[in-house]
Amino acid sequence: MPREIRTNELLALKEIAELLNTTNEMNEMLNDVLQKLMEVTAFTTGWIFLTYDHPGNPCAAWHRLPPALTAGNYSLMCGEDCSCIIRYKQNGLDRATNIIECKRISYAIANGVGDTEGITHHATVPLNAGSESFGLLNVAMPGKVRYSEDELALLQAVALQIGMAIKRIRLYQAQERNAALYAKLGDVIQRINSIPDLNQLQVKAVHIIGNAFDWAHVSLFVHRNQELSLRAQYKENRVDEKWQALSHDESGLVSKAFRHNRLIIESHSGKECPSTLSEVGVPHYVSAAAIPLRARGRPFGVLLISSPNHEQFDEMHEDFMYSLGDHLTLSIENLRIYEQRSELALLEERNRMARDLHDSVIQKVFSLSFMAKGAEAVLGGDSPIVKQSLQEIGQLSQEVLKEMRELIWQLRPAGLENGLLPALKQYGQTLDLTVYEQAEGIMELPRAIEEALWRIGQEALNNVKKHAGTNVAYIRLTKSETGTSLEITDKGTGFSNEKKKGKLTMGMMSMRERAEALGGEITISSGKGQASTVKVTIPVHVVEEKCSEEKEQL
Repeated sequence: MPREIRTNELLALKEIAELLNTTNEMNEMLNDVLQKLMEVTAFTTGWIFLTYDHPGNPCAAWHRLPPALTAGNYSLMCGEDCSCIIRYKQNGLDRATNIIECKRISYAIANGVGDTEGITHHATVPLNAGSESFGLLNVAMPGKVRYSEDELALLQAVALQIGMAIKRIRLYQAQERNAALYAKLGDVIQRINSIPDLNQLQVKAVHIIGNAFDWAHVSLFVHRNQELSLRAQYKENRVDEKWQALSHDESGLVSKAFRHNRLIIESHSGKECPSTLSEVGVPHYVSAAAIPLRARGRPFGVLLISSPNHEQFDEMHEDFMYSLGDHLTLSIENLRIYEQRSELALLEERNRMARDLHDSVIQKVFSLSFMAKGAEAVLGGDSPIVKQSLQEIGQLSQEVLKEMRELIWQLRPAGLENGLLPALKQYGQTLDLTVYEQAEGIMELPRAIEEALWRIGQEALNNVKKHAGTNVAYIRLTKSETGTSLEITDKGTGFSNEKKKGKLTMGMMSMRERAEALGGEITISSGKGQASTVKVTIPVHVVEEKCSEEKEQL
């Protein structure tokens, strides 16, 4: 090769290399490099196809295309029906290739689309960077049907530079996207952390996440009772609160992410994936990401993000996806701890009030009762009216004393630390009831269940005292690994189920709400002239994880 030609090629490569490093905008870089290539070589026209993440392989850049290829709003420059792209897709192109007849120009000539300016063939070279392939560079000139080895070598060197530039720009763009995502993530977490109610956090969180990142569908699943249940869903710019369980066999990639405790990303090449998740309202998707929600390394749920677009989540860094899941988990855990601390503070305040009532009010009422009896002994014989008044004072003080003791019991069950049954029996005795108790099972109950059964038992014994017409109650407590039941029965006068139907008292509503809050249920059976039974059943496994977490946190 003549020294002058080699020098010109080196200068051309140098100028192209300098140009490729002046911008981080893909379209600008591709068009500028084509223009520079035409300036420093004998080629008169060129165009570039990008094949990554570009459905239909549109022409990404061009320079001095003949009118035949620009007609119809560049319609001939779209699509895959040409020799170069077909060979590229079939891995038939790995270097600069000579003499490729252009089917696009052949079509234009055959159909009289426009002037081809003497161009019939082009050289083509793949744009690669290492093992990555990004597209094709095509160049041509009028009347040229064959290119020399030196020209092909130059094209190969230019294409390598363009491929490296494309890779660099893609990495830069990916970093910019991730920086923007992390900036949004900070705002999302701040908004989620401002939600004060744990019951509303899940619903509001999926709405905030979907809206902030412009994701079409966001669903939150929580693992309970050996199943994954959908708790909240964002789609079509609105949010729904749901509680629908799915077995692991029906949960698809959600179950996979939970079982393996890792991020799962799926993409289905532009076709919607039919999924059993549609049974709970999750739309069919083309791509999706299932993020495990982990507390202390163990998954307790999954955040599912799905989209009708192809490969929407493929280029997102795993670190970002895990950060989103971990920050959401942290928000849930922090709010749960806050509510637990609030509950403990409330219990402490109730205990303080109970101590104060016991140490001050009860002592004063007891002194008043004692003083009334003393005054009656001294003055009662002098006047029947004085005696009757003092007796009434003594009786009222005894009634106040009894009610205050019951109130203190409700504020602080002093015997609950010794077990639920002893506490209920002692409480019944303060109501002048004779209580017969029976226990089955020896396992320790979670605090939440014991507290709920204590309050429900209190209300049931109060109803026996007030309405049953008897002073005898029977309590049966059954404990097992799967569930706990408390049954309180009296053999009193009963009540009509028809009369009570649809007219639950405040006490009955309170009992039912306490049971259902822990995933349990309560039944109240009676009849006119029949015994009444209150039975509450609570599945232990619904709350045992929560209770174990409380012990770890406290």
